Amino acid sequence: MPHQRKTRTKFIDGAEPRHIRRTRQIRLEVAAEAARILATEGQQNYHAAKKKAAERIGVSERLALPSNLEVKDALSIYQALYGGAAHRDNIDNLRHIALQAMQLLEVFQPRLVGSVLDGTANAHSRIALHVFADSVESVVFHFLERNLPFGQEQRQIRWFNGEHRIVPIVVFELEEAEIELTVFDLLHLRQSPPSPIDGRPQHRADFAEVEYLLADKKGAGYIYRG
Repeated sequence: MPHQRKTRTKFIDGAEPRHIRRTRQIRLEVAAEAARILATEGQQNYHAAKKKAAERIGVSERLALPSNLEVKDALSIYQALYGGAAHRDNIDNLRHIALQAMQLLEVFQPRLVGSVLDGTANAHSRIALHVFADSVESVVFHFLERNLPFGQEQRQIRWFNGEHRIVPIVVFELEEAEIELTVFDLLHLRQSPPSPIDGRPQHRADFAEVEYLLADKKGAGYIYRG
């Protein structure tokens, strides 16, 4: 009989090893649970939500923590499935209040950012605005002059060049919503810092764009896709 060569079995093109498929499935499960935590438990920090989700599912953080973008996508899906009219009404309400705040702060060229803009905010979310002034004192004086109560905070954010920088934040309430103003120099109006979600330049919406989102009631207006 002729000698038969032994052949090695190769993976079919496109097939993945089982452990890779399992890791991906775990990441999806952690992202889904983190999204539920963000939507229902008042948690605002993505990393904390991911850690809690991994603990509940019983998996290693190093093995299965999804990216912030994966969690945000899962959050959008969760809110679309379970949020219903209550979620849409909450987003509308927060955007209306954002417009009031933007009018109040018109001199600082405010821009809406974050979860109220992209439609993933919940009942506990702050309205986040970027404002632009020669100093944080200018913003503080604006509140003092109008006898409006406010607080001050600081936060470390990733900067344009990849480094981290501490930025000043002014916090106040309007129509029972909490609003945070991150104060930037005037020259940073056209250069947005990276998003903590996907690392791309953070989208900012001016007054007219927020008005447009509120006017667009046929789907895309609730979730910003830019």
